[in-house]
Amino acid sequence: MARMKFLLDAERCIECNACVTACKNENEVPWGINRRRVVTINDGKPGERSISMACMHCTDAPCAAVCPVSCFYTTADAIVLHDKDLCIGCGYCFYACPFGAPQYPRVGNFGSRGKMDKCTYCAGGPQADNTEAEYIQYGANRIAEGKLPLCAEMCSTKALLAGDGEIIAQIYRERVQKRGYGSGAWGWRTAYRETVAI
Repeated sequence: MARMKFLLDAERCIECNACVTACKNENEVPWGINRRRVVTINDGKPGERSISMACMHCTDAPCAAVCPVSCFYTTADAIVLHDKDLCIGCGYCFYACPFGAPQYPRVGNFGSRGKMDKCTYCAGGPQADNTEAEYIQYGANRIAEGKLPLCAEMCSTKALLAGDGEIIAQIYRERVQKRGYGSGAWGWRTAYRETVAI
């Protein structure tokens, strides 16, 4: 079975926020919740980059590791989902997630902020596929319809890719080679700007 993943090509992102708008509209996300957001690094300076951020559906998800009620689960496609009926709104997942994916509808103390919400990779939730109950709690289930998440489909520059992890990695690898970066586009040397014998 495929491992579904997101990949963002920062060289192509133009900060149009189409991915954010598509997600909010498709899933009727409540006010104050952003399942996806565009973050600009070094804004207004040389080397400025914009990146679209959401739940990265980690292989060993830290949010799942800290949840006291085990409301997180991983599908056969490696999509990390949560059960809102089990969530107690404690906020542990919010503090554990390095991407800031878990969101809450209200500000408050333990339990008063409501049920956690996050990117579902347009895969719905634990209810039966494409039912009204599933849509009300989790939004559209495009994966059950054989479609990709709408955020990636709406990206006009194809900076945001979604799908089988191996296929999107190959697409990115081809883009990098075409740009002329070679293998220096990723890896230890690029990340840490060090000369290391590999």
